[in-house]
Amino acid sequence: MRKQARLQAPADRIKNFFEVALGYSKEEAEKEAKRCLLCKDPLCVKGCPVRIDIPSFIRLLRENKPQEALAKIKERNNLPAVCGRVCPQEDQCEAMCILNKKKIPINIGALERYAADYGKAAGKQLTSEPQASEPANPRTRELKIAVVGSGPAGLTAAADLAKMGYSVTLFESLHKPGGVLTYGIPEFRLPKKIVMDEVEYIKGLGVEVKTDYLVGRTLGLAELFEKGYKAIFLAIGAGLPQFMGIPGENLSRVYSANEFLTRVNLMRAYAFPESKTPLNIGTRAAVIGGGNVAFDSARCALRLGAKVSIVYRRAEAEMPARVEEIQNAKEEGVEFQLLTQPVKILGDEQGFVKGLECVRMALGEPDASGRKRPVPVKNSNFILEADTVIVAIGQTPNPLLSRAAPELKTNPNGTIAVNEDYMTSLPGVFAGGDIITGADTVIAAMGAGKKAALAIDRYIKTNG
Repeated sequence: MRKQARLQAPADRIKNFFEVALGYSKEEAEKEAKRCLLCKDPLCVKGCPVRIDIPSFIRLLRENKPQEALAKIKERNNLPAVCGRVCPQEDQCEAMCILNKKKIPINIGALERYAADYGKAAGKQLTSEPQASEPANPRTRELKIAVVGSGPAGLTAAADLAKMGYSVTLFESLHKPGGVLTYGIPEFRLPKKIVMDEVEYIKGLGVEVKTDYLVGRTLGLAELFEKGYKAIFLAIGAGLPQFMGIPGENLSRVYSANEFLTRVNLMRAYAFPESKTPLNIGTRAAVIGGGNVAFDSARCALRLGAKVSIVYRRAEAEMPARVEEIQNAKEEGVEFQLLTQPVKILGDEQGFVKGLECVRMALGEPDASGRKRPVPVKNSNFILEADTVIVAIGQTPNPLLSRAAPELKTNPNGTIAVNEDYMTSLPGVFAGGDIITGADTVIAAMGAGKKAALAIDRYIKTNG
């Protein structure tokens, strides 16, 4: 039977920001690894966006060789401790596992985390051979490449390019590296020390990290080329929040999930009273949305002392959030207002939120996403008590860079247009991750970073 990772008890975890999932013990990891069939044509590898050799690293765990297993993972994945915690394995590698036919796939994510944590505990950061299209030329160290954005796509591309022998500088606009891993995902799902450890590993490959650099303002793309960079990779994510366009969104205590999570995760608003940027969220919070970001926001608000409701216009089966996040939220006491559509945020005389007017929904025919379209139920309006509203309905690319570089071609939805080699409309400028796809998963961004690194390598070797 599949072994689930141990969890912090719900009654304890709602009072702290410590990690909820506790991971496998040595005995648990070895027992789970022995369930793997070690398929000769492993479908799980095809389901992994970065193509980790999953059977090989699991075989090494079965042989009680976790350090070697970590080295095998790092041949393809520069952020194993991150992916082992937040990657949606159930939709990717585990979905392709042959044992999934019986609904008991190997717990690949927990095994990856175990291998990564073991390496950390042993105080070793293992590296792999360069993955260039041909053996790395030592002279390529003289060739400089700029990576803009230190989220999963940027970190992955920077690491792979450094392994190829390039001199890589990674520019981050915020004061800490990690992108969405640092400002977006809560401490109880992804401890920031884990992120910083992964960043230190990448620095150890020779990558220079410069924080507080806003490319488009501090430096322009042309200036980077003038400074001798032979190529630029844009991995700036999708950080511009979307709102619903309903009355009352300008009231006090209405937050975008982006602002709310950044203040909690990056600025440590939860560390009261020493935090210089505390959050005022009142006693009841309504979080609008049904994705992972909505659940991250809801569970943070819960830990800050509010009673929390998730407000979602479809049913639970249509929620895009991970099943385990939904389950964890239920265990912690988050309430669900399903088939519910907000239509107005109500305010008091001082301009603060005092409630959320909603309408009940029914599910109709499927829309373009394949999910059933929610349809308002006539005369079903009601008021949900709330003194904080957090809007978590999606994000779009920040237009700052495209405005600063109008020659950079963009798509109608604001994403940067690229060709099959991740090249933008500007020669030598590449892009990947959420900035070209819109908001997606960490591992999808990492997959784009790996492909873009190979494309940059080919471009430089072709163009000198």
